[in-house]
Amino acid sequence: MGTQSSGPLDDPRLLSRLVDMCVTLNSSLEPDQVLRGILTTTAELLECEAASVLLYNAQRGDLGFMAASGPDHNRLAEIPVPLEGSLAGHIFRTGEVVISNDVANDPRHFKKVGEKTSFAPRTLLGVPLRRGDQTTGVLEALNKRHGGFTEADSRVLSVVASQAAVAMHNVQLVQDLKRAHAELSRVDKVKSRFMALASHELRTPLAIITNYAESLIARAQGTVSAHAGRVLQAALRQREIIESLTNMNLLELGTMEMNRVPLPLPQVLRDVCSAAGPDVAAKGLQLNVLISKDPIEVNADAALLPMVFKNVLSNAVRFTPAGGTIDVMLQTKLREGVVSVRDTGIGIPAGELVNIFKDFYQVQDHMTRRHGGLGLGLAIARKIVELHGGRIWAESGGGDKGATVHVMLPRAG
Repeated sequence: MGTQSSGPLDDPRLLSRLVDMCVTLNSSLEPDQVLRGILTTTAELLECEAASVLLYNAQRGDLGFMAASGPDHNRLAEIPVPLEGSLAGHIFRTGEVVISNDVANDPRHFKKVGEKTSFAPRTLLGVPLRRGDQTTGVLEALNKRHGGFTEADSRVLSVVASQAAVAMHNVQLVQDLKRAHAELSRVDKVKSRFMALASHELRTPLAIITNYAESLIARAQGTVSAHAGRVLQAALRQREIIESLTNMNLLELGTMEMNRVPLPLPQVLRDVCSAAGPDVAAKGLQLNVLISKDPIEVNADAALLPMVFKNVLSNAVRFTPAGGTIDVMLQTKLREGVVSVRDTGIGIPAGELVNIFKDFYQVQDHMTRRHGGLGLGLAIARKIVELHGGRIWAESGGGDKGATVHVMLPRAG
């Protein structure tokens, strides 16, 4: 039996350096650091004068120097390398490893790079950079310090290239994520500024309309008074919308002031249900308030907590047809109280049970929905509940089977 000769990857010293390279390349998510690591590793392992990374530019249809070492490396970024008539282009197109130990006389050599820089390549080893089945670029080692490049060198550089491709892909993913996050942050800031500006600018004209309508109702009679009443109703509805926008903006910015004190939860619910009485009656609904006599208290803001149940109850009224029923229930447990608002309304599709608590979310398309609203009520309720250390969720049997919104709050003490 013959014995197999040991290759370069069997060298413990080389393997150790390759492991160190893997750790180094994958320990940074900064593009410049990763590219410098690739170049330094390539030059050290292969004992060559320079190294370069070229990536495919899909818009131009050529290769461009992403990073390079050696003299005039900064000028290389300005030189596009064609896929035809260059060693790098041949490597990229064919996926082959190329060893050229007489670059000057190699017909595939792209001479313009040497003409525009002071670096003259004598020997070259190039391997494709791959991510999965896709070739993304080329990694080159240039000018072996002693002799020419060998097949053993190509195996080492292939290992470097495989690790480099993974590291560069990870960096690209992180950079894409950072850009997406920055864009979302910019959009979020624009939204917040718009909401604040709209709320501020609409308050003054709306106050004038409201005061004028109230004055007409007090002084006029007949048709004029009736028209003024409708104007006042519309103005009050607009004021609710402005208040919702303002509250949502404050909650998102984290500037909503909170003064938490022990509040009797049953009384809070009774007050909210009493205030909703006119809307419930106007729509011909039956409201059942099923609250236990247990004097449960929660540590909550006296202005914010009622807003939670007002929004949840208002949502139930809006989506429950005339003649329907709404039950407001309070169950007390050892460490929390659970408020449930159950209606016989249009129901919620299973896939929407989480989405209904998102900002500006509407289950129905905005062009066809018939029930009005900005889609902020439940989103505001969720944010306030979470500020109080609680949880809110919804249950429904689906279309026309009603829905139940549950609010869990920790008890005081």
